[in-house]
Amino acid sequence: MKMGMKRQLQCFFLLGTALITFFIICWDAGRDITFYLQMASQTDAAHLKMRQEHRRRLIREHCSANSSLNFTEKLITFDQIPNKALDHLIVDDHHGVIYCFVPKVACTNWKRIMIVLSQNLKAPDGAPYLDPLDIPSKLVHNSTVHKTFNKLWRRFGRYSRPLMHHKLKNYTKFLFVRDPFVRLISAFRDKFVKPDEYFYKMYGSTMLQRYANISKPPDSVQEAFAAGIRLSFTHFIKYLLDPQTEKEKPFNEHWQQMYRLCHPCQIEYDFVGKLETLDEDTEHLLKILGLDNYIHFPPGYENRTAVDWERDWFANISVAERRKLYHVYETDFRLFEYDKPETLLHE
Repeated sequence: MKMGMKRQLQCFFLLGTALITFFIICWDAGRDITFYLQMASQTDAAHLKMRQEHRRRLIREHCSANSSLNFTEKLITFDQIPNKALDHLIVDDHHGVIYCFVPKVACTNWKRIMIVLSQNLKAPDGAPYLDPLDIPSKLVHNSTVHKTFNKLWRRFGRYSRPLMHHKLKNYTKFLFVRDPFVRLISAFRDKFVKPDEYFYKMYGSTMLQRYANISKPPDSVQEAFAAGIRLSFTHFIKYLLDPQTEKEKPFNEHWQQMYRLCHPCQIEYDFVGKLETLDEDTEHLLKILGLDNYIHFPPGYENRTAVDWERDWFANISVAERRKLYHVYETDFRLFEYDKPETLLHE
């Protein structure tokens, strides 16, 4: 009987020791996992910080007087920028944020974010919108919704410039950019491949007359599509390269050079995001702004224009025209560090 009790006690002792050892190992493993996760998080944060420092430094270098990149507006001051050219700078005074929006670079969703932050727009129940996706798309691009630098000028006149300088000095300023050629493809797909009455009447019909030899294009985009008359990407590129185009009126914002929309040589941006790294950059920016637990960036589109589409889209564009087009957008390529499309330019 005593031997049986002794064996039972030995078994309990061994089992207890094994369980204690198991829990110690698990606890240590948990500590190790937590440690490694913390280290990984710190490494990612350091990488993202270095990425931003690099992007901003490159812009400063290209904007310096002794850089090899020369372009109109490079050496002008902020006060020499016309007020109407400041309409892409959206201001949120609640959180001290300035966003320069670039069409075809996730600007719809960033405008939604700015509306939620500024609380300028009320939902049908009278309360400010809290979820960016609740904001109707037709309101997102309504210019009356957003407070811009151009509106400051219209409201305060000659007193607006000191106010702008104050905000530029004290607010967090950011923009998002994109590969310039891919952005052009995206603009063409959005405004001319799909039936868009405004863009057809303002631009499409003119392009058809000048570059498709159609002396009298249909009056509406629906009539044009029904007749099988479509603007080609080749027509669009010829329009961009035609010296007559900007003599008549400036480029539309959807194909205007990004540096001409956001003036990075006159405004020292605190954050430069890219569509190609949108998820990482957005998460990083929201953390910098202290808004990562307050607001979530809406998901992007699955049908986003990709850089590997370039070869197909430019197949019918001559090499000479591709090189001229690169010259038109070279400043954007170099300021924002996009690779020169050597294959396209030397095929």
